Amino acid sequence: MRIIQATLEHLDLLTPLFVKYREFYGALPFPDSTRAFLEKRLRRKESVVYLALADDDDKKLLGFCQLYPSFSSLSLKRVWILNDIYVAEDARRQLVADNLMRTAKKMAKETHAVRLRVSTSSDNQVAQKTYESIGFREDTEFKNYTLPISED
Repeated sequence: MRIIQATLEHLDLLTPLFVKYREFYGALPFPDSTRAFLEKRLRRKESVVYLALADDDDKKLLGFCQLYPSFSSLSLKRVWILNDIYVAEDARRQLVADNLMRTAKKMAKETHAVRLRVSTSSDNQVAQKTYESIGFREDTEFKNYTLPISED
């Protein structure tokens, strides 16, 4: 497989798998909105998306990951958030996620980031084992909270 950074030219290839990723987590498909969302992120350079492509087929997308930039005020350095990662069903158990995360880790080092962050559901043992195999460690120092913002 080959790992490449996505550009606007990859939107038609990326969107269908991104829709499947969203559906996996219970979101409605909304392919047009999904494509528009991805296009904005790429056009505005608000995220970095890596694609895993089959060696023999530029149109066969095996998986993707999307990273968002953030910063650490305490270390005065960049942080990357590995927000989305997904592997096509027929490409699982082929180390696609591992290769995507290794590429993300390399990019984080090249951009002098202090860390790479990822979150997953507490019952997703497969993802947790994969993250740990790459070198991620569970954060025991900080407890994370979220504040849902409603449109009311």
